[in-house]
Amino acid sequence: MTATIGGERPDRAGVGKSADTVGVLTPTASVSGADRSSGTVDPGDARHSEWSGRPHDHVGESPGSGQLADTAGDRPRGPVDRAVASAWRYPVVARSITAVIAGLLLFVSFPPRTLWFIAPVGIAILTLTVRGNGRLRGGFGYGMLAGLGFFLPLLPWTGIYVGPVPWLALSVVCAVYVGLFGMVARLVGRLPGWPLWVAAGWSLTEWLRASFPFGGFPWGRLAFGQGDGWFLSFAMVGGAPLLSFLVALTGTGVAWIVLRLWRSRGADAEAANSPRLSSWGTLRLISWNRIIVAAIVVAIIPVTGVILRPALPGPEDGNRPITVAAIQGSVPRLGLDFNAQRRAVLDNHVRRTEELAREVAAGRAPQPDVVIWPENSSDIDPLRNPDAAALITRASAEIKAPILVGAVLVNSDRTTTNSVMVWDGANGPIDRHDKKIIQPFGEYLPYREFFRHFSEYADRAGYFVPGHGDGVVAVPTARAGIVDIGVATCYEVAFDRAFSDAVRAGAQLLTVPTNNATFGKSEMTYQQLAMSRVRAVEHGRALIVSATTGVSAIIGADGRIQQQTGQFVPAALVATVPLREDSTLATRIGPAPEVLLCILAAAAIAVAAIRRRTPTPATPTDQDAVG
Repeated sequence: MTATIGGERPDRAGVGKSADTVGVLTPTASVSGADRSSGTVDPGDARHSEWSGRPHDHVGESPGSGQLADTAGDRPRGPVDRAVASAWRYPVVARSITAVIAGLLLFVSFPPRTLWFIAPVGIAILTLTVRGNGRLRGGFGYGMLAGLGFFLPLLPWTGIYVGPVPWLALSVVCAVYVGLFGMVARLVGRLPGWPLWVAAGWSLTEWLRASFPFGGFPWGRLAFGQGDGWFLSFAMVGGAPLLSFLVALTGTGVAWIVLRLWRSRGADAEAANSPRLSSWGTLRLISWNRIIVAAIVVAIIPVTGVILRPALPGPEDGNRPITVAAIQGSVPRLGLDFNAQRRAVLDNHVRRTEELAREVAAGRAPQPDVVIWPENSSDIDPLRNPDAAALITRASAEIKAPILVGAVLVNSDRTTTNSVMVWDGANGPIDRHDKKIIQPFGEYLPYREFFRHFSEYADRAGYFVPGHGDGVVAVPTARAGIVDIGVATCYEVAFDRAFSDAVRAGAQLLTVPTNNATFGKSEMTYQQLAMSRVRAVEHGRALIVSATTGVSAIIGADGRIQQQTGQFVPAALVATVPLREDSTLATRIGPAPEVLLCILAAAAIAVAAIRRRTPTPATPTDQDAVG
């Protein structure tokens, strides 16, 4: 019995060739009429190479021997030839390696690194790896490997203080969606215009991951690695979904160019009526006209992003200015039990606010119109604890401005809400935003009785309940009147709807109060900061990030960071930013781009599935049609 791995199997003669190989690594057999309906390819009938669209012999086999020929003419001649030979001999290993490399490249493109341009390269390699005529489960397997290569190094902060199980489990779940992309790419990758459909397939799987299960987990969307990139301007046109799609489309376009760029020279041998084709061939360039046109088409996308950048609002463009202060009080210690000293955390933020008040009084800092504290700056419920309320009131009175206070409020049924309250001095709380999108396995635990069997930390998950409303708080200011501020608390910034709802409800300024103390000295805070930069461009609003331990930042409507703090030190940022009331196209059309892309992907999947199951006579692969 012959085992199959990832939809692949050795051929009848025992030579390590695969029915599941395609693209830049190895030639692919065309599908015979008998096997097209099942999605499999019989290597014994593999007479048509996708690289050149020509018939060829079983490479490296002596006639009738079933063994690799060992002649000087059949041996690989150069390093590239040897690499191709090895890939052909061990296709599963070769594709597995390239899949992991693709995932690692996607990870490298994310902050705190500024290698945004690596993301399309990762997508290109992933596309070349998964695309082909083989079984769909092969595409899923290679996609899964790429997903693990991406999410395992991206998400270790989820297990810093609770052990590796949550980190590994979350990474595996997220990798499943990249596996689904591998299946989709393999299915639609034979359609005319396949780079478009494959990129739309990436958008579909990103939407699925951002939606299911437990409300989804959008972390790691391609858009969130583009804060420093040429693509960023597209966020104001179609938001994060369009931004992700265009990065993916650039990658699939690069994959198409690679497939067009290199072909086997074996076609020349056949044209000369050679009795045998070269075993490995020599890679050669094909029509430069097509390559140049394709390269221009692919380059148009990021170049258009650069052209659009002047259309982004300037740092002073707006209806009227407002001076904002972001307070970073820091915490006594990092970890899950940082709030065991809840009073110390509150004291830190009160102290740093009062220090700023003294700097304002001395003329060393401008008078703020509003002060923003981070999430969890008061885990003591100030509505139930008079001491906490008195401290916040005193700080607001000294700074002579209302404070947005991140607080944990206890409800009558003993559940809690993660809230941001507008605390206006002696007037106390006058408005509030209750976090609407709460974090599963952190702020609450679904199926608590089940999951507590897997981790001793299960019972440390909170009992938070989601809030309601549009995410806007009204803040009275002395100089700018009533200012509507859109709030997305920490985890909410990853979801499109959080700020979309707020800006449509009239938000003139955006803020992300966040608490990153539970994630230690990890890359998490930089990943989240990049999301805030995308959101600022998406909605054309200045955005204030206030973090307990950093990084706090002032971000302009063009996505540029104007000021930022270090980590794990008390700090205060003060800046004058414009209030804006006009809407970007992305705000006006909302989720329409994502809906359209998902519909396109679903339609392509349906067409490809029908074609895959329709028996057709075996014909040579049309290279012009499939790339």
